[in-house]
Amino acid sequence: MIAPVAPAPLAPAVEAVAANPWVSLAYLVAGVCFILALRGLSSPTTSQRGNRFGMIGMAIAVVTTLITHVPFGLPEGSRNFDDQGINWTAIAEILAAIGLGALIGITTARRIAMTAMPQLVAAFHSLVGLAAVAVACAAFLNPVAFDIADMVVPMIGQPFASIHVVSRVEMALGVAIGAITFSGSVIAFLKLNGNMGGKPILLPGRHALNLGILGAIVILVAMFTRDQAPWIFWTITILSFAIGFLLIIPIGGADMPVVVSMLNSYSGWAAAAMGFTLHNGAMIITGALVGSSGAILSYIMCRAMNRSFISVIAGGFGASDAGGPSGGAGVDRPWKRGSAEDAAFLMSQAEQVVIVPGYGMAVAQAQHVLREMGDLLKKEGVRVKYAIHPVAGRMPGHMNVLLAEANVPYDEVFELEDINAEFAQTDVAFVIGANDVTNPAAKTDKSSPIYGMPVLDVEKAKTVLFIKRSMGGVGYAGVDNELFYRDNTMMLLADAKKMVEEIVKALG
Repeated sequence: MIAPVAPAPLAPAVEAVAANPWVSLAYLVAGVCFILALRGLSSPTTSQRGNRFGMIGMAIAVVTTLITHVPFGLPEGSRNFDDQGINWTAIAEILAAIGLGALIGITTARRIAMTAMPQLVAAFHSLVGLAAVAVACAAFLNPVAFDIADMVVPMIGQPFASIHVVSRVEMALGVAIGAITFSGSVIAFLKLNGNMGGKPILLPGRHALNLGILGAIVILVAMFTRDQAPWIFWTITILSFAIGFLLIIPIGGADMPVVVSMLNSYSGWAAAAMGFTLHNGAMIITGALVGSSGAILSYIMCRAMNRSFISVIAGGFGASDAGGPSGGAGVDRPWKRGSAEDAAFLMSQAEQVVIVPGYGMAVAQAQHVLREMGDLLKKEGVRVKYAIHPVAGRMPGHMNVLLAEANVPYDEVFELEDINAEFAQTDVAFVIGANDVTNPAAKTDKSSPIYGMPVLDVEKAKTVLFIKRSMGGVGYAGVDNELFYRDNTMMLLADAKKMVEEIVKALG
């Protein structure tokens, strides 16, 4: 026979006043700020305002949490609860952690190059996932301190903490989603950073293996609601780390922007699950907003790439066991080569020039000189527009951010669905480092890994000028670009920034 008793203080107590209406109001204001932040980040013209709303909301949430969760403890050697007071050591540790995190964040933000933003985002996602795992582990090891358990005193044996059933579900989901986010984000970081190849790594029987592990996790979560045995919790954690790794390694480089947005969604749901464990309303709101917005963005990008949303969640989309003839290195076919002077002459005589930026522009940091070239063409009476593919670069909005950094007017930047119809009436399509998103094989070659992905119809322009370092390489998807060998295409082989600088000199 066992009897529940009042929770014992197994850790420094925390004075919480979450029932205070002012606390609820503060968290509500923070939630509204997060919603306004997401709204602002939906457009380059309002992105700075959106960032400010996000910073304000997070500041309100953090300060409110610190005020309402002041750590208390007993003086050393005392067992009298009347002697308890503020635990200044715990407060110092919290402030030190905040200061260290702020220092790392500020330093990283100042030093990171724009070309490295995708892998930085992936790294941040991994930290969110790891934080969720750490919170879940702490809650499992000391549930009474989190107020999610009752102390049980059996007739025989030692007292133990019985975790509430609802809290077990929250804990299991939080550690599972967090572990998947962490290991998946680490693989995404390694792929984006070039530490791993961009081609899919296809394991034999991977679908059966993934389904088996996911099924095991679901069964173990169900078991955990009835039995809080440590081996169940730690097995869920280990299997979740493994499935995160296995879900991402089969995904090819061209699909990584969708992976980044999907991992963003995972990190949000992991944070929301931990918000329930911590009884923190702001964390639940923030996690739900990030999770849902990331899922919506992933769905939009899947439509832009003609991918299945379900296959994104399952992992390994865009990968095939057998490579088609389009894969591999560039083939030996006739092509035309031009110079900066040729490009300057053709564009200066044009009525309309559509510039298509890609990751090659980002690597060369050519956005500023590209804007300068556009300004010179406009002085010549040429209409200049910029065409952005949804997945150009390594993360959603990568090209928009770079063009905004170079002060390119927002009304000159167009998305794929708004600009594609204009290529047939365009004199010159100027492609700078955008390979896969301009490949006509996506519309004609069923054996191509990118078949079915909507691409920019640059081949319909009267003349295509394509800047590329050399003819030997292929796009991030690992396929050759049919556009290089078209009769209306002129290849400009050089570093993107240097080539544009030479064109600017020729125009001047």
